[in-house]
Formats: sequence, structure tokens, C-alpha cells
Amino acid sequence: MSPFSLKRQLTVWGSALLVASTLPGCHNRSPTADERPSQGAAQSVARDDDAAPVPEGEEYVADRVSAEHSVAAPAPAPPPASALAGPVARAPAQEAAKKVSLGKAELHRREPGPMKLSADALAGASLESKPQDAAPAGGNTFEAWKANAFVETAKDPLSTFAADVDTASYTVSRRYLVNGQLPPASAVRVEEFVNYFKFRYAPPETGAFAVHLEGAPSPFDAKRHFLRVGVQGKVVSRSQRKPAHLVFLVDTSGSMHSEDKLPLAREAIKVAVKNLNENDTVAIVTYAGNTRDVLPPTPATDVKSIHAALDSLTAGGGTAMGSGMELAYRHAVKKASGSVVSRVVVLTDGDANIGRNVSANAMLDSIHKYTAEGVTLTTVGFGMGNYRDDLMEKLADKGNGNCFYVDSLREAKKVFETQLTGTLEVIAKDVKFQVEFNPAAVRRYRLVGYENRDVADHDFRNDKVDAGEIGAGHNVTAVYEVELTGEATEPLATVRVRAKAPNGTEASEREFPFERTKLRDTLAQASPDFRFAVAVAATADVLRDSPSAEGWSLATAEKLAEGATEGDADRKEFVRLVTQARALKGASVRGR
Repeated sequence: MSPFSLKRQLTVWGSALLVASTLPGCHNRSPTADERPSQGAAQSVARDDDAAPVPEGEEYVADRVSAEHSVAAPAPAPPPASALAGPVARAPAQEAAKKVSLGKAELHRREPGPMKLSADALAGASLESKPQDAAPAGGNTFEAWKANAFVETAKDPLSTFAADVDTASYTVSRRYLVNGQLPPASAVRVEEFVNYFKFRYAPPETGAFAVHLEGAPSPFDAKRHFLRVGVQGKVVSRSQRKPAHLVFLVDTSGSMHSEDKLPLAREAIKVAVKNLNENDTVAIVTYAGNTRDVLPPTPATDVKSIHAALDSLTAGGGTAMGSGMELAYRHAVKKASGSVVSRVVVLTDGDANIGRNVSANAMLDSIHKYTAEGVTLTTVGFGMGNYRDDLMEKLADKGNGNCFYVDSLREAKKVFETQLTGTLEVIAKDVKFQVEFNPAAVRRYRLVGYENRDVADHDFRNDKVDAGEIGAGHNVTAVYEVELTGEATEPLATVRVRAKAPNGTEASEREFPFERTKLRDTLAQASPDFRFAVAVAATADVLRDSPSAEGWSLATAEKLAEGATEGDADRKEFVRLVTQARALKGASVRGR
């Protein structure tokens, strides 16, 4: 054999070996947009791995991808373990990606997964429509809501909405901002921005909650005022709350592999367990390609067994979320009673692609009977790339619970340590608000936010209509923008709050007049809580591109918030986020 022939054969064999060594990687990679199964097929065909990890040391640079390279975003590289200690590190402002315009009928938007996600970068922001209630093939998914417009008081004096204590929208948006991108407009829900923050409302002397009213001139328009309706739930100490039975439903599918997903979810549960009482119990159920009982109901004091179960969890397989929900609820309902808090806590990136009940509506139909028996729900979102915000929020709203997003160990401690009692113990359910404006005092008004919590005016006293829940110690704040008529003596409005006791079936109603004495002459005379709430609501309204906020200045909002931080760490962080948003907005305008 000639040296040339020998060299040629060795080259062929070497190439074959190289190809063979790469086959497992090819088999497990995420499909491209063209290769992904249709939405119908996605419901019945399990994927080996929802999102294959990026090889170590490799990253994808978003700003090198132009509009002509409209490929599916690769899966994110896992952030370093240090990312668990706090919010993801700030990155330089990047040019905002162009958005594809949507028709008015297209309520759902899908946010593609990250082109670059290390500890300092997040997802691209181009948008495309998604059919209602379908299981998306990939990308972060949010539901767009049309912002409330001004209403002529003489034509419709009533504004009716349900309570909301969810905070996921703020935390998701914070993650976008600290990573150098504006959040998608559809990811921003004003009420979840405002209600993320703790306001210093006095607790009720009697009853479940107290109502606090205040108003002042707008810093954005000399012809308008802001009004604030604040509700403070009664405080229940850790020792006073009811025993809790928690069923942690953990997503262990392949898409949960990265450090900011399953590893962080495990740590979040450990934080929760650390803050439970000796009368509390914990069970753990997982779902991937199938469902699994990992831990039977176990006393919260048996930390060793609980931690061992958590540490055994690994990510891999498809995402049979609907089947997991059914199993978790079957466990939870066994202990549901008026004397025990029985709650399912779902920890997931929200993806659902195989098995029964893939859509939110199908899941809700399957668990409705358990909800009626008193089982409540908390949804906790993790990670980016295929985060189903629309699914998580809808499940929490209809599951008589709340929705959070955890991007760091610090946020996990806020949800499961600082706010644990409020997260677990409901003090009032089906809470509705109705503000009746006085046409003699208010010419026009608009509720800033709460679009997805709208309640028909005639359903305010219909106790069969589902509404929101308030937990122990929770704040609920709503902000209105109004135009006054100039009449100095007339009350501005009447605020009514209707709610049921935690185990009740009939609601009681309370009424609070919004007197002129609650209206400050200048914004400087308003309380720091009022000024900060207005700054947060205004920032969110700008970020979601509300038509009513056109021309509003983020610089004004930043200055307003800066003067009302009162030394609070979360408020100081918000000021930094507004600074980042201003830079990104400026970069976006310059890039057009």
C-alpha cells in the first residue's frame, strides 16, 4: 500500500470516528424552528431534552444577528453558580431589537429565547404572534393586554376590578433591564410592578383589611391628578397562622437544566422549608416525561429527608405539566380543610409540551374540582428562553393563588421567607373593588393597570364570579389618573370593597368615601408612599407603551422615585432600573 493510500484510509477512518463521536450531541440538540414539531405534534411527542445546554465556553452574541438571520434562538448557557446569590449582573445597554407589528386581534405574543445568556445577557426582543391557548414551540411567551383608556364619568362612573398581589411581571422585567434590554411591552403589567413594593399602610384595627386613600397633582400633566387606593391586609404572625400542607410540584424536564432553573428551584424550596412550623407538612412531586412521587407528606421538621429528596432531582425529558398538576392536586386535596392551608406550589419555567392538558384552559378544567374544595395554588417561574408567563399567570389567577418569578436566591428569600405567611394564608378571597366616581368632581378617569383583572360592573355583587385573594399582611394598591371638574366641595368618589372570608361563600361589603380632604394641593405634600407608587405606575405605563403615557418622561419618574425611597433597598434598586430603562429607551430611539 502506498503512503498516499494509507494516509487516505486513515483519514477516512478518522473522519468516521469523529462523526460517530458527535452523534449523541446531535441526537440531543434542540431542534431548529424548521425542525420543531407542529403545535399539535408537540402535545403528543416527547422531546429528549427541552433545551440542550450550550457547550462550556461557548456563547451566542445577539448583536451579531441581523433581521435576515431569523433563526431559532439557541438554548441559554447556564449562568455561573454565583448568579444564585443575587439578581443577574448588569450588562451594558444594547440596541433594542425591532418588533414585528401585531394586529389588534392578536392578544398573545411570543418572545424568542436568548441569543446570548450568560450571567450578563438575556433574550432577544423581536415579537411574533401566537395562537390563543396553544403550547408554543419555544421562546418566552407573554399575553398582551390593551391599556385602559380614559372614561367619561358622566357616561360610566363605575370602575370595577379584582384584587391582585402577583409580582412576577416586575421581577421578569427587572431581569431584562439588568441584562441590558427593555422588557417586551406585553411582559409589563402595571399592577404587578406597583404591588411588588411594600407600602407603609396602617393595618386594620378590626376586620381583614384597612383602606387608605390619597390624591395629588400629576407630575406629567398639569391638568390631571393621580388618586391612589391602598388596601392593607391584617398581619398574622408565623405562630398564629394555620398549619400548612404544601405539595411542591417541581418541573424536572430538560429545559430546567440551567443554574437559574432547577438548581435555584431546589434552593427556593429549602428556604421555604426552613421557615415552616412544626405543624406543617411537605410533599414533593415531579414531572418531566412522566410524573413521580418523590416525597410523601413529611413533617417540615424532617429537614434531612426533605433535603435528600430535593438533592436527588435532576433535569431531563419532556414536560408533562398537566399530568403533574393533576397528581399534585390529588395529594393536596386529601388534607384540605378549614383548619389547614393546603396549597400546591409549582416551580417551573412554564413550558408544557406533552401529555394531557397542555393548555392553561385544559389544566384549569382538570383541577377545578380541587380548587372548589379549598386547595390554593402558587406558581413560581424560573429562567428564560421558553418561559410561559401567560400560562403561569392564568393558572395562579384561576387557582385562587399568586404568581411569582424568582431570578435569584435573594428573590427566593423574599417570596419564601419574608412573605411566606402572606403567600400561604389567605385572609380574604374573591376580593373586588368598585370605585364610583362623582361626575360633579371628576370629568374623566382611567385605571392604570389591572386590565386582566377587569370585572363587569354588574358582577360586583355577584358572589359566584371569581376574583382575587389577599394574603396576611399583603398590600394591594391601585392608581387612577383623573381630570377634575374644578368643583372644590364635592367628594371625588366612593370606594367599595367586597370580599369573602377564607372559607366563606357569601361576601360582605364595605364603603369608603374619597373626600376632598384626601387630595393634596401639591405633589410634594403627598406621602412618600404615594409618590413612589405613582413613579412605579408611570414607569410601567411607559415601558408597556401605553398611549395615555405618551410624552411622559422616565426622568421625571426617576426623580419622583428617588425622593421617596425612604432608605428601602427594593426602592433604591427600582431607581437604578429606571436609570437603565432611560438609557435603553434612548438607545432604542437612536437606533430607529
